[in-house]
Amino acid sequence: MNEQILITVKTYPTLSKKHGELVCTAGIREDGSWVRMYPVPFRRLRDYKKYKKYQWLSTRLRKRKNDPRPESYTPDLDSIKLGGVLTTSNQWAERCRLILQKGEVYNDMTELIAKANNNDLSLATYKPTEVIDFVAEAVERQWSADKVQMIRQARQQGDLFAGDSQFEEEFKLVDKVPYKFSYRFKDADGKDRKLMIEDWETGALYWNCLKLSGGDEDTAVKKVKEKYLAEFSNRDLYFYVGTTKQYHGWASNPFVIVGTFTPPKNRHPELSLWDS
Repeated sequence: MNEQILITVKTYPTLSKKHGELVCTAGIREDGSWVRMYPVPFRRLRDYKKYKKYQWLSTRLRKRKNDPRPESYTPDLDSIKLGGVLTTSNQWAERCRLILQKGEVYNDMTELIAKANNNDLSLATYKPTEVIDFVAEAVERQWSADKVQMIRQARQQGDLFAGDSQFEEEFKLVDKVPYKFSYRFKDADGKDRKLMIEDWETGALYWNCLKLSGGDEDTAVKKVKEKYLAEFSNRDLYFYVGTTKQYHGWASNPFVIVGTFTPPKNRHPELSLWDS
């Protein structure tokens, strides 16, 4: 039976030796519970199956056996059907109802880490007490050569992208963002914390800013920071956080930010948490 999921998270494409180019997708059911869908070769989906953020998606799900995280499922790509998109009308009322009222919102990373290490959860909505900074750090500018070679070999052997004549073209189009972006923020316990953000929108914003700035990377990074720090300071900022499979269940902090939720600050009290 198909499940109904509101898509809230699309991470920037990554390379997998087993699955090729993938996007980690997550969303919430009508009851507010989280679902992680993986693997999803998003850019190879047919156009009528390419979902947007805050769009309802219907699909059959199978619990992943090789992923202990409780919200992780494999979607049946053939069963995907798209529904309506929740707009930002009425001060984001419908989005806030599902995410902030139906779902649980945390403000203590220590609590979240304990729950992850106990395998109670691996996805959550989190409210920082205070945002301190948005940081850009230079990283490797190219994908791992070993991983690229393994993917190409797997395709040549028919293990990946069977019949996908556009692989080489698509592969070139997925540029690796040469910066790691992170939020620095204060937690409810007063700790100064730092988490990397892996949202698709962050990577796309960087490339758009780079184009608009004529290839000036410093200007592009500055523009990304302006949006995530200055612009979002005027919004009611929440993080969607998720654990990585590699560090889930044991790391001192297995979480990364996989998306942001930024409704207006001054909306109806029943639709907001910690409104200023």
